[in-house]
Amino acid sequence: MAIEAFLARYGLAAIFVGAGVEGETVVVTGGLLAHQGIVPLWGAILAAVAGSFVADQIFFQIGRRYRDHPRVRRIMGRPAFARALSAFERHPAWFILIFRFLYGVRTISPIAVGTTNVAMRTFLPLNLLAAALWGTLFTTLGYVFGDGIEALMGRLKPSPQTLGIIAGVVVLVIAIRWWRAREV
Repeated sequence: MAIEAFLARYGLAAIFVGAGVEGETVVVTGGLLAHQGIVPLWGAILAAVAGSFVADQIFFQIGRRYRDHPRVRRIMGRPAFARALSAFERHPAWFILIFRFLYGVRTISPIAVGTTNVAMRTFLPLNLLAAALWGTLFTTLGYVFGDGIEALMGRLKPSPQTLGIIAGVVVLVIAIRWWRAREV
């Protein structure tokens, strides 16, 4: 299977998962893939929005339902959790709208919000709006600056071997992050 066909077939699913797990890098890359015509721009935007929204809803529910679980308690002991909770307490609605744009608290924030008394009917629409803004912005950045990114990095047409190495590195990074999160 040609690399373009592979990305066209699995690209949107990869953007969906990557938006929730990794964040901006994957979403900007989705915009770059749309710029190259490998995936449709509207599909890349929708995948980014949906992936971010679903992941943050899951993290919110983890905070809500499992706040007394030992693993969530460990997360609650982190400095980033305290920063997120402090910012949330000062400006709850604004924090829900902007946390995914804040480096260092993006993943932990929906868990922190889930441990508070904010209602799901409040979190859900704000999370959807924020995911729509975030996904659209970063996908569009990748799309609009596609020519410049390609000029800096060369055409994004890696061989299957290179793609396998990249996938292996991504899996290794995710495994290391998961392992570190488990130990804290």
